[in-house]
Amino acid sequence: MAFIAALLLGGCATRPTDPDDLAYYLETRDPLEPYNRAIFQFNEAADKVVLRPLAVGYSTVVPKGVRIGIHNFLTHLKSPITILNALLQGEGVRARDTFGRFLTNTILGLGGFIDVASDAGIPQHYEDLGQTLAVWGVEPGPYLVMPLMGPADLRHWVGFGIDSAINPSGYYIRTEYGMEAAGISAGLSAVDWRSANLKTIDELRKSSLDFYATVRSGYRQRRAHEIRNGREPEGDSADSPGMIDFDNMDMDMDMNSELPPAGSPEQGQMNAQ
Repeated sequence: MAFIAALLLGGCATRPTDPDDLAYYLETRDPLEPYNRAIFQFNEAADKVVLRPLAVGYSTVVPKGVRIGIHNFLTHLKSPITILNALLQGEGVRARDTFGRFLTNTILGLGGFIDVASDAGIPQHYEDLGQTLAVWGVEPGPYLVMPLMGPADLRHWVGFGIDSAINPSGYYIRTEYGMEAAGISAGLSAVDWRSANLKTIDELRKSSLDFYATVRSGYRQRRAHEIRNGREPEGDSADSPGMIDFDNMDMDMDMNSELPPAGSPEQGQMNAQ
């Protein structure tokens, strides 16, 4: 549905003819901006009224060690998707690392609740089909903010839909326990991420003149970084502005790994803020 809606809405967008408007259009690549801003405001209200209070309560009531274990387990469940997409991208080392982490944490880490692999020096990676499509040369398409799920480009949304459908853990939860259980899992992921970024998002809201534009810029910076797998682009310099990191965990998790994607749509508003 998101894919069809994006295509229909994107078809209604017209390319500006005024030179100044065209320059802004090419810079932001946000032809659906009026629609996106409206949905963004809705998501902001939902975050302030529902998600942030839940995250604050979760951080207050649930002990830090338990929260870290839940975070480790939720990350562990995404390993098969990372392995598959790393292979599709020709990233054999990243696929090997992720497979090694998956086996180590499954066997020695109580099914993924304890991150034994990081203690053993095995790096953590995150790959998804949206990144794979980018590596294959597929254009990003329009930027689209989805209700309660946040922003991503069309390529990312398509990849997310397919990844969600084929992820073995998600398929098992849906078939064995029903969609209610899948919804609980998604909700827990959203609360887990939001609780880990309370300070980051609060400070960004206060300091941003236009929070929508800040999130859009942060998403694009982080997404480009993910697609390059952390490699610096050609011509980049040490004086380049740093990437906004929405995954600087407030709970100070000690992880010898890459941080999880900014947002991934699969984590509710994880890709939005």
